[in-house]
Amino acid sequence: MTAVHDPVEPKLDQILAFCAEDPVERVFLEDVARRRLGRFTALADNGRLTALCHVGANVVPSGADCGRFADVAARGRARMIIGDERAVTDLWSDLAERMPQPRDDRPGQPVYAISEPPAAGDTGLRPAGERDFALLLPACAAAHEEEIGVDPMARDPDGFRWRTRSQIEEGRSWIWVERGTILFKAEASAWTPAAVQVQQVWVDPPARDKGYAQRGMRDLCRLLLAQVPTVCLFVRPENAPAIRVYEAIGMERRGSYRSLIF
Repeated sequence: MTAVHDPVEPKLDQILAFCAEDPVERVFLEDVARRRLGRFTALADNGRLTALCHVGANVVPSGADCGRFADVAARGRARMIIGDERAVTDLWSDLAERMPQPRDDRPGQPVYAISEPPAAGDTGLRPAGERDFALLLPACAAAHEEEIGVDPMARDPDGFRWRTRSQIEEGRSWIWVERGTILFKAEASAWTPAAVQVQQVWVDPPARDKGYAQRGMRDLCRLLLAQVPTVCLFVRPENAPAIRVYEAIGMERRGSYRSLIF
């Protein structure tokens, strides 16, 4: 018998069973595990996981009593702690004294999800290809800086170029472009059999406030819901225009994330 509070190295089947309990909140954890990426630690009771934590550049806790992950989280050099708000708060309460002060603390980030296809947006949305890389790279960098507050092309240009190209090659990037202007683009930050998590929704600034974001999201959700049961994302609570777009297409709130950015 494994005590509830003893950290363990989880097996894949344990991780998948844990993530299946909440496939939207835990979509990133399941995606990373299925792709055999990252490192995990967990709490278990009689072989069943009660909490799970991915420890890497992003520390992502989930489940109950996540403060128990403080020791392993403190040994890393996390750029971000992110996940279910309760889990992140539990972890941070035991970790704060061992970590630098976060550059930004973002509680109360609504998680939205949709399972019924919205009305069509009648866009030119399509999977991005290699020919789109030169156009997408600066847009992805701008979206990242707008969201995180750091220019990735200044901090890690080679790594960001590689990640952007990998998203295209893996079929996790979509674009709607007309006459060289991106009217909508987005990427999948996580993809499992149960859900796709969308990130970096972007419209070029000159094309904003013309309804392109809502139309693009409609067609992206329709495309993805033909392949998975649920599309989800999370958003900063002060980003009212984005929230209006997501709610207008029928997305519903499913929880709350918290991000600590270092």
